[in-house]
Amino acid sequence: MSAITRAEVVHLARLARLDLPDDALTHYAEQLDAILDAVAMVSEVAADDVPATSHPVPLTNVFRDDTNQPCLARAEVLAQAPAAEDGRFRVPRILDDEEPA
Repeated sequence: MSAITRAEVVHLARLARLDLPDDALTHYAEQLDAILDAVAMVSEVAADDVPATSHPVPLTNVFRDDTNQPCLARAEVLAQAPAAEDGRFRVPRILDDEEPA
């Protein structure tokens, strides 16, 4: 017994704004029916004593503590830059000073 009818597939196609040919309606009805059967099997396996999970393995916080760490000296970093000026990276101008029209 098919849980999804051709009329329901036509309705779903209209909602999704799909133009399906008539020969595809039966095919999609069978596929949607198989999907519903698979979902039903999963529902049968799920028991009340099994908690719902979003991940099969327990996760723990893998982040390190947020602590201050020594970093490179400004002179050392700027020495590796293609261009520097006044203790900062020098980059090409990408915006004009003029207001847009």
